[in-house]
Amino acid sequence: MRIVLSLLVVCVSAAVAQQNDPCCSATPTEEFASFGKDMAFVALHEAPVPFAFQSSGGEMKSIKSPDGVDALMYEVRSDQPTNNYIFVFHEWWGLNDYIKQEAERIRRDIGNVNVIAVDLYDGKIAATQDSARAYVGQVNEERARAIIKGVIAYAGKKAKVTTLGWCFGGGWSMQAALMLGKQAVGCVIYYGMPEKDPKKLRALNCDVLGIFAGQDGYITPAVVEEFQKSMKTAGKKVDVKMFDAVHAFANPSNPNHDKAMAAEAHVAVVSYMKKKFGL
Repeated sequence: MRIVLSLLVVCVSAAVAQQNDPCCSATPTEEFASFGKDMAFVALHEAPVPFAFQSSGGEMKSIKSPDGVDALMYEVRSDQPTNNYIFVFHEWWGLNDYIKQEAERIRRDIGNVNVIAVDLYDGKIAATQDSARAYVGQVNEERARAIIKGVIAYAGKKAKVTTLGWCFGGGWSMQAALMLGKQAVGCVIYYGMPEKDPKKLRALNCDVLGIFAGQDGYITPAVVEEFQKSMKTAGKKVDVKMFDAVHAFANPSNPNHDKAMAAEAHVAVVSYMKKKFGL
């Protein structure tokens, strides 16, 4: 009986230790991916409205990544040589035509900058809620980081980079900024899961512009408040713009997206990016 009780104590203690061990807790990107199991969250994302995309200069490219598997990206280059780069991270639908259109729009509105839309789905594009929730759950953190490292290497050591992402990509915008080290000059998160660990945030080389939704039941105002406190603890700056809207309000593929608020957020992002690049 004493042996059984001793084993029980050991097992419980191990379980508690694992829960309290940061290395065993879910990462922000894994935390976001878990939302795919929540059908209420899935229901917030209506299938993208079909549209005819006409490229105005962007190009799909395959590049090397450090894990030996080629990575995909959509690049829109500046009209003149520049080391200014924006890394764009797609929503949970994947690198679809809407993201390509946004990449071209951002390049056009900001000016002298190269825009790279990073494909974290390795070519998969979701057209339904079921496929989107499957793909977001299949993203391997190690593979995603290898893809980003490949894009960083492609841009080069002289590149000055800002990152931008929506929803699923919002969290990866934050992680990419951390990975970029001193090359990161700015980071924009649209209602994505932010990094909330002050120890990790201390490595951030730039400030952050956070676009969030006050009616978001997942990336909630409480999550945003925790992020702000963590950034302050880490000695970093964050400018939060909270819109009276629901999650994914700026997604142009959503038939119910808020055009006025999305436009207001876009103006703030363009202004932020231009300042970061001195344009």
